[in-house]
Amino acid sequence: MTNKPATPATTDLAGYEVLACVCGGIAAYKVCEVVSRLVQRGAGVTVAMTRSARKFVGPTTFQALTGRSVLTNLWSAADPDDVQHIALTGASDLVLVAPATANVIGKIAAGIADDVVTTLVISAGSPVILAPAMNDRMWANPIVQGNVATLKQHGFAMVGPGEGWLACRSIGPGRMAEATEILETIVARLKSQFPKKVPN
Repeated sequence: MTNKPATPATTDLAGYEVLACVCGGIAAYKVCEVVSRLVQRGAGVTVAMTRSARKFVGPTTFQALTGRSVLTNLWSAADPDDVQHIALTGASDLVLVAPATANVIGKIAAGIADDVVTTLVISAGSPVILAPAMNDRMWANPIVQGNVATLKQHGFAMVGPGEGWLACRSIGPGRMAEATEILETIVARLKSQFPKKVPN
């Protein structure tokens, strides 16, 4: 009896390109599952990470899950003529920011592009979904809520946050949505449009 490699139940996302921007927070581990399940369904996934994100999950993990190099700074482009990865954002069908910290939400709302993740998001030519994750008091802060409202007004979508046990040992709103909910939101948005790239 020979062991045949397992094949995905469906490759319904073949042809779609997702850019996953991972920020610094303990919830970064949930993004590993989201990325893995997207790849299993046929999507091409490229991961970019902030410096803080790399303290929670290593780039090697995402490289193994996606089969692609992970972007960790503005100078890691495969194409030396595209030092700010503008071509990558133009080819992506969707951008996910998760966990979307108060810091990165504030930067995007203010139009600040001072690292690889914020530069990619600011230059995105496709829908952007943010999955907020932070302490409950940070989430309730009126400045954070104002930044969230600003992003929504500009067409950014939000998934979560939920309410529950937080890393700061408190219970309340601010917990990043579970991988399944994030995945469902991504898939619904992708399937509402044709992929920019025709699948092979």
